[in-house]
Amino acid sequence: MLRPASKRETLTQEGISIEKVRELLGIPRPRDPEFIASIPFSWDDTTAGSETELQAAVAGQKECVDLPTIIESSNYFANIVKRAAAGDTSPRALLDLEAYLHGNVDKIWENSWVRFPKGKLSAFARHVFDSDMLADRKNPQSPFRSDARSFTVLRASEDFLRVPISYLIKLSLADVLGSQSGLPSLISYTGTRLMDHFLSDNTSPETFSFHVVPLRAERGFGRGIARETSKRYLLTQLLIMYANEKFSLQETGQTALLYFSPHPPVRQKRLNGCISDSFYRGLFMSPCLSGWDNGQEKHDYMCLCHQVLSRSHLNAVAKLKDAGIILRNLVVLPNTSNISLANNGTHISLGSTKLTEYLADERSGFTAAHEKFIGDLVIKIVEHFLPLFVGTYSAAPYCCFSH
Repeated sequence: MLRPASKRETLTQEGISIEKVRELLGIPRPRDPEFIASIPFSWDDTTAGSETELQAAVAGQKECVDLPTIIESSNYFANIVKRAAAGDTSPRALLDLEAYLHGNVDKIWENSWVRFPKGKLSAFARHVFDSDMLADRKNPQSPFRSDARSFTVLRASEDFLRVPISYLIKLSLADVLGSQSGLPSLISYTGTRLMDHFLSDNTSPETFSFHVVPLRAERGFGRGIARETSKRYLLTQLLIMYANEKFSLQETGQTALLYFSPHPPVRQKRLNGCISDSFYRGLFMSPCLSGWDNGQEKHDYMCLCHQVLSRSHLNAVAKLKDAGIILRNLVVLPNTSNISLANNGTHISLGSTKLTEYLADERSGFTAAHEKFIGDLVIKIVEHFLPLFVGTYSAAPYCCFSH
C-alpha cells in the first residue's frame, strides 16, 4: 500500500529521476518488449484493498431510539422552545425541528446510536470496552477518556451502554469470541485481529479489507477485491443481526441497520439545516472508539475538520466578493454547517508486489523516497485520467422524486 512520506523522505526525493528508479527496479528501456510487463502496477503485479463506508440507521419508535431522545432532552432543544415562545427567534427553527422528530413516518433514524444493558456483554467484550475507554489504549495504566461517561446511561438502576453502530459491530464480534468456549486458537486470534478492521472516524461506519488481494487475470482482476468486500459485508450483517438479538436491541424497540448507500440521508440534510453546527457535531461525530490508540484526540481532530469545512462556506462568500463575482453586499448566507463527514462509498487502495519486495530488500538500493516518487507519479496519472469519466458513468445517480 502506498503511504504518505515523512518530511525527511520528501526532502530526499530531490535528485531522484524516473531513469534512476527504472535502473534500481531492473526495468528495461521503454522500447523493450518486456517493458510493460515489468513496470510496477502492471500485469500480475498489482494488489488491492478496499475501505467501505456504510450507512447506519436504527428502526424504532421515537421514544425508544437514542437520536430523537437525545435531541428532545438536550439544552439546545429546550432553548429553542424558550426563544421561540419569547419571540427571540423565528418559530420556523422550532417547527422544522419538531417536523424532524414527529414527522418520521418510516421510523428510521439514520446514524442514531443504540443503547443496551452492559450486563449483556461477555467478560471479554466488557474487557474490550473498558480498554477502548482508555485515553491511551497502548497504556493499561492510562486514565479513561474525559468523555467516557457519555457512553453509559443509567436506566432503572442498570448500566446501559450508549454507542454508535460503528462500534457496536466491534463489540458484537468481541462478544461472539468471548461467548464461545474451546475456540481453536487460530479462530480466536483471527477474530481478535479483525476487530480493528471495524473502525470509524467519520459519521458512517467503516470497514477495511481483512487481507490484501492480488489482482490476477485468473481471479477476474476486480472480482477478487469484490469477493473480499462481499464477504466482509456478509460478516458485518451477521454481527449486526447477532447484536440485535444478543444485546436485546429489538426487545427494547431498536433494530440496528447497516447498508450500502452512495448518498447521505435526505432527512439528515434537513436536520443539519435547522440546528447549529456545534449541536450537529455533538449528535453525529464519531467518537473514534475503535482503531485509534488515542481515540479522543482523533475525535477532536475530526470535529475541527468539520468546523473548518462548515465555516469554509462563509469564507467562500468573501472570496467570491473579492473576485468580483458577487457585486452586491446583499447576499443569502449559506448554512454554516454541512454533512460532509457523513459520506458513504468504497475506496480502493492499490499496491505493487514489486515495490514491496524491493523496499524490503536493503541491498536493492530502493528506498521509501523512491517508493514515494513512484506513488506520486501513479497518483497524478490516475487523477488526470478519472475525471474524463465524471458525469459519464455513475453507479449512484442522485435522483429526486416529488410526491
